[in-house]
Amino acid sequence: MIWNWLFKKKYNKNHPDFWKDYISSFDKKNKKPINETRFVAWDTETTGFDKKEDRILSLGAVEIINKTIKANNTFEIYIKQDIFKPETVKIHGILKDGDLKKVSEIEAIERFLKYIKNDILIAHHAGFDYGMVNEMLLRHGLGKLKNDFIDTSILFSKSKHIIYHSNLKKHYTLDELCKELNVSMADRHTSIGDALITALVFLKTISRLDKRNVLKWDYLLKG
Repeated sequence: MIWNWLFKKKYNKNHPDFWKDYISSFDKKNKKPINETRFVAWDTETTGFDKKEDRILSLGAVEIINKTIKANNTFEIYIKQDIFKPETVKIHGILKDGDLKKVSEIEAIERFLKYIKNDILIAHHAGFDYGMVNEMLLRHGLGKLKNDFIDTSILFSKSKHIIYHSNLKKHYTLDELCKELNVSMADRHTSIGDALITALVFLKTISRLDKRNVLKWDYLLKG
């Protein structure tokens, strides 16, 4: 109880209303059956892999409810750049200037948090995306993401282990999973494209688990 009070006091002092709303939403969060739960598959495109020195160029996300991707409620945002590495443009195709509408980091944070809410996040090699977003939050005096998350690389490895009794493999690239699960790689290396691919990988993986009656919360969220 004391810790909860201290936590709320720390994260409500001088913080914007959208952050207070985000934090407080976890107080009333109740776990639902898997098929009624909202999942958010997401991805970032960045200037590089150093969470301290590099920056997020774009954020993309799609929602999943009842094992269905809700195509009418996707999220994609581009962020204005103070740090830019032209050598990475050949990967993500995002120019520092150009026709794409870009917003400030703080506006991107506000809109992203309002989209993800307190729901469960899905990402491929999720630690990287989490680290980049958390660093962005910290730059603006906010805390870290509180959402539970599922890493599709880890989930797929566990699914192969339980279904085919194969050895656990710690690292699968998204391309490898697309090949194994027959998922199209259209729009690869865009944040919204990779978010959609990640959502499809997730759905195909849990479908395999569901058929074998092992699709349970402790299995999904266990690292």
